[in-house]
Amino acid sequence: MPVSTTEFRNGLKIELDKEPYVIVEFQHVKPGKGGAFVRTKMKSLRSGNVIDRTFRSGEKLDTPELEEKTMQYLYAADKDRVFMDTASYEQVSLNEKQLGENISYLKENMEIKVLYYKGQPINIDIPMFVELVIAQTDPGIRGDTASGGSKPATLETGAVIKVPFYLNEGDLVKVDTRTGTFIERVKQG
Repeated sequence: MPVSTTEFRNGLKIELDKEPYVIVEFQHVKPGKGGAFVRTKMKSLRSGNVIDRTFRSGEKLDTPELEEKTMQYLYAADKDRVFMDTASYEQVSLNEKQLGENISYLKENMEIKVLYYKGQPINIDIPMFVELVIAQTDPGIRGDTASGGSKPATLETGAVIKVPFYLNEGDLVKVDTRTGTFIERVKQG
């Protein structure tokens, strides 16, 4: 199904040179002379490489035929991550390069969507928000408040994010996976 450059938005998946991409950034430009154009930064869903491309305004591009399957993250095996189809129990592996930054938020038994392109698993759609436990951070100091600064914290998956000073090891936090930022502390139990 063709999509026009006027419909571009972050997260839109398009096909370029028989390769699936997702738009990371875009900017409509209307110069004083000449026709309008759209500058885009796109990430390959297959390799994870980011490319810059410019399109004429109104140019049409195809959308890739992607299939999503709900799968459960099982475990890490060397540089691969193993997922199981929750319907057929079939297992597939994706490598670290394919997964890119998403790998930092994968937790065992987490349900995610695996993207298939032409019958091959190529990437995952991780939830926008995940809840993870702080595995390591410097202890909070008496008098630290919610409005203070921030400190680095290593989450149970190995991801490092900035959190407010009042948080401690063992706290459950909600993280925005698109930006890698702390959202809020989650009450446990």
